[in-house]
Amino acid sequence: MSEIVTITAIATGGDGVGRLADGRAVFVPRAAPGERIRLRDGVRLHKKFARAELAEIVAAGAGGARVAASCPHYVSDRCGGCQLQHLTYDAQLAAKRAIVGDALRRIGKLDVPDPEIVEAVEEWRYRAKISLAVENRGGRPKAVGFHPYDQSLRVFPLVDCHITDFRLMALWRELRPRFDLLPSRLTRLTLRLDREGRRHVIAESAGEPWLDAEQLRAALPHGDSVICWWQPVDGAARVVAGPATGFPATAFEQVHPEMGLVARRWAVEQLGDLRGGVVWDLYGGIGDTAVQLAAHGAQVVSVDADEAAIEWARGRDSERPIRFIAAKAEDVLPTLPDPNAVIVNPPRRGAVVRSVPADGACGDGGSAGGGVKNRLRIANCGLRNCNGRSLADRPSRAQSAIRNPQSAIGVGAGP
Repeated sequence: MSEIVTITAIATGGDGVGRLADGRAVFVPRAAPGERIRLRDGVRLHKKFARAELAEIVAAGAGGARVAASCPHYVSDRCGGCQLQHLTYDAQLAAKRAIVGDALRRIGKLDVPDPEIVEAVEEWRYRAKISLAVENRGGRPKAVGFHPYDQSLRVFPLVDCHITDFRLMALWRELRPRFDLLPSRLTRLTLRLDREGRRHVIAESAGEPWLDAEQLRAALPHGDSVICWWQPVDGAARVVAGPATGFPATAFEQVHPEMGLVARRWAVEQLGDLRGGVVWDLYGGIGDTAVQLAAHGAQVVSVDADEAAIEWARGRDSERPIRFIAAKAEDVLPTLPDPNAVIVNPPRRGAVVRSVPADGACGDGGSAGGGVKNRLRIANCGLRNCNGRSLADRPSRAQSAIRNPQSAIGVGAGP
């Protein structure tokens, strides 16, 4: 008889957490808090934990957290793109709040309560970017879609993604019958909306350059709003069909634009009075945070390694001049003016900010206050700490957080 466990929490990545009879934590995908479940045979035992699959719900949770997932892929294809669609939205928010709080206390060693969680502006159809995996046969796409959560080498064909903007899904429906016009040996296909509503198709391939991009654009029903990019596996992306607007379609940007704005505003507000103070905006991307900081009177130095993102950022309107630097943050920190405050939005691999002054001795104080000991703000989907070690090894796609030793906020989006 398979073991029965009680699910007590949701872990980073969406798995339910219970305890085996021997005391080991067991992680079970698609389980809900409070449920008593029977585990499927074949529990995978590790030294300090175990992984298992749900065989049967023996007793429902008292809080009624479980709902039927609205996306067919979530159930029939075990889609790994979402982890929490089987929970009510309130249960999703509670899980994210607890995940962030646990990461800050257990791994970040911070004495803080679970943070406030801000509900999403839109729970569905919010993603302005979708990246699709490709399974090829004979150099041409056999399946384009997502991986099942338990089969990372397999790709199931995507029909619709319920958390992606309708405009991108309309483009996807138009692209599906035209795979023959995509480059050979395709490795990844990304669809993205820009600030003006134009739709970008970024095709990554290991083969010859994308020669049929213009033909594809002409064949699409609304191809005049589409820009095609080809990105070789070992090179930079470039526009191969459509207007070269300058927008860096491959640059990092929060996939939930509205909640990204909420998070940035919160981080900037936590810094207090910035007038006349020097603020570093590290891993600043296309300059969204830098523009907000400048609007608050700061002297902003924004650094990002993506040259295309920096070039775009330099052309943005700002209330005050902003110094944009295209370089790795860790390479240029010693050359920057002493900061009164620092905002860091590091990539998923983490941040290297060992050179950030943290002893309160930098700068002359002024209206922005002295030092950055209490004025470092980290805005990140992955909850990285300052040493680059992840505070959440596989965060929910719908989770974003900003933290510091005094305050924290969680920003929840979809499932």
